[in-house]
Amino acid sequence: MERLQKLIAAAGLASRREAERWIEQGRVTLNGRVARLGERADPAKDRVEVDGKRLSAAEEPVYLMLHKPTGYVTTANDPEGRPTVLSLVRGTRARIFPVGRLDLNSEGLLLLTNDGDLANRLMHPRHQVAKTYQVKVRGHLTPEDQVSLEEGVPLEDGHSAPAKIANVRETRGHTWFELTIYEGRNRIVRRMCEALGYQVARLLRVRIDFLQLGDLRPGQCRPLSDAEVKRLKEI
Repeated sequence: MERLQKLIAAAGLASRREAERWIEQGRVTLNGRVARLGERADPAKDRVEVDGKRLSAAEEPVYLMLHKPTGYVTTANDPEGRPTVLSLVRGTRARIFPVGRLDLNSEGLLLLTNDGDLANRLMHPRHQVAKTYQVKVRGHLTPEDQVSLEEGVPLEDGHSAPAKIANVRETRGHTWFELTIYEGRNRIVRRMCEALGYQVARLLRVRIDFLQLGDLRPGQCRPLSDAEVKRLKEI
């Protein structure tokens, strides 16, 4: 017997966290009735359905690294009809989903998988997975604001967590820097900069923990090696 959210994640439909939201929204049924969060099921005996479709057996795990370009949304489906990151992936029939998010105008390293357990691990605040971005802002970043970014910026949903800033350099009218954060709140890097009065002109995620974007071009993806997957599961 396994918790419903774990079965949904193992089937490659979503992360455990997303599956929990689906259960709370009434999208999951167990043996013909609306399921409740915390319930368990035996896939060999019980009928679990998501949006009216019976849960299938667990798929072979798939782990991909994608260089997300700008102009793509980080979802499986978009009600506004915008292109999604899944449209960039070829050669797999597995029902993969993105791990975390990059907003429409952000680019860079994005992980895709059907392994809900790993996705949940990487996104859980407890693990504080480091994510590094190359940031370009309009104007010149003052030393005081550099300190604010590292120590935490007041936001409407609470102070940002301590971060690390490196490789600050100025160009005509702009400042480039690398920012490493350890939280995953929505649009957190943009909001940190905007709270200090800086407009983000470019945002590129170049690293997740030990994984680096490297020379992967926009729109390209590659499978993770067995060694990379093993290291991710040890985070």
